[in-house]
Amino acid sequence: MPVPCVRVPTERGEETRQALAARDLLDRRYEITASEGSLYVPVTDRGAVPAGYEVVDRDVPARETQTTPADVLGVDPSYERLGDIVVLDEDDPERARQVADAIVASDLRATTVVNRASKVSGELRVREWDVLVGESTETVHREYGHEFGVDIAEVYFSPRLATERHRVVEQVNNDECALDMFAGVGPFAVPMAARGADVVACDLNPVAVAYLRENARRNGVDNRVTAIEGGVRELVTDYAGWADRLVMNLPHTAGEFLDTAVELAGAECVVHYYDIQHEDDPFGPGTRAIREAAEPGYEVAVETERVVRSYAPHEENVCLDVRLTAR
Repeated sequence: MPVPCVRVPTERGEETRQALAARDLLDRRYEITASEGSLYVPVTDRGAVPAGYEVVDRDVPARETQTTPADVLGVDPSYERLGDIVVLDEDDPERARQVADAIVASDLRATTVVNRASKVSGELRVREWDVLVGESTETVHREYGHEFGVDIAEVYFSPRLATERHRVVEQVNNDECALDMFAGVGPFAVPMAARGADVVACDLNPVAVAYLRENARRNGVDNRVTAIEGGVRELVTDYAGWADRLVMNLPHTAGEFLDTAVELAGAECVVHYYDIQHEDDPFGPGTRAIREAAEPGYEVAVETERVVRSYAPHEENVCLDVRLTAR
């Protein structure tokens, strides 16, 4: 029986699969198939597929039944995938052990299972992990057609932000000058370079910068990415007035660097400013802080106010897309 499928060139297959999965449109009852240079991705609702994708009817095989962790446990556990690492967030160590054992007993592909043992902390934004299965905390994560080597014990990385990162990257134009002020292993910097931007990416963590350089090479954009180890304030000497686009993904303390962002901004610059604020006024504090830092030298126009995710009870992780235009 024919089912609706998105048809894309095979080289866009993983990017498309992730985009559809992010919108909960993958029809997991059927296999993804390939034929004559095209990939056919089954979808649950053809009417909800975003514009720009081709939807066709095609006979595709039903998936064979697989054992899931929920089948083993009797309830559906919460976990995240990061490459071949499964990440748990269980407060009860016994419950974490049960979920880890269920993952091993299932058909879920994983070489390592970890449970969060601390919050993100310190200047380098890392956390501690309880390794429940396997040994290595290093993996290769695939996101919207790009690959990122990462060691979660040494650097900060959140797969939850994939859709948000893609939203920002889609705004990047060819030959832009883009500066990622807190770059990590490059999940903003690498795809921005792939869009044709010249990217400067900075981070205090030497391990993150080493992965950033490796990831730029891995994705074939090392000629467009300048990776710098150190504090972003040190960039002002060489890059004052350089940036057409600034990414400020340091939600708790990005406001402390707005003076530096203004110095780095070119005559017209889009700033992606990440913040964590109370749900009663999630965007006001960031907007006021940006205006205080940028005015009167720049006209400030808030183009997008976006709740990225819930961070904690009554607290939101938000992004402001702000255009600065020199007066």
